[in-house]
Amino acid sequence: MEDLRIRYYTPVTAGNPHVSGPGQPLPAKETAVTEAGKGAFRQALEDQLRQFSSVSFSKHAVNRAMERNLDLSEDNIARLNAGVRLAEEKNLADPLILVDKTAFLVNMKHNKVITTVDAEELRGNVFTNIDGTVII
Repeated sequence: MEDLRIRYYTPVTAGNPHVSGPGQPLPAKETAVTEAGKGAFRQALEDQLRQFSSVSFSKHAVNRAMERNLDLSEDNIARLNAGVRLAEEKNLADPLILVDKTAFLVNMKHNKVITTVDAEELRGNVFTNIDGTVII
C-alpha cells in the first residue's frame, strides 16, 4: 500500500498568505514595492532629522528608529538637541540621552546618534562605554 502522507503533504506556513511553502520568496513585484516603501520612508525620516536636528543619525540609528517606531517628532528632536548641548557643556564624549522613554547613544566627537533604544528594550539592559547620562 502506498504511503499517502508523503504524497499529499502540503506544508502550512504562518504569516504571509502569498508564500505557499517554506523557503519560497515573495513575488518580485511585491518585494520591490515593500523595499521602495521602506526606502521612501527612510528618506523622509532622514530628511526630517537633517532639517530639525543639530546632531546626525548613523544608518544603524535610523534603522533602529524605523524598526522600533520611535517618536521622532519635531518636539522630541528639539529635546534631543537640548540634551546634546548639555552633554557638550559637561564635556561628555559618549553620553546616553534619555528623552521620555527613548534612549539615544551619542558620539560627541562625530556629533552623531549611534543607536536608539525604546522603553521596552531599556529594561534589563546595561549600557557600557558611556561617560554620562542626560535626562531630558
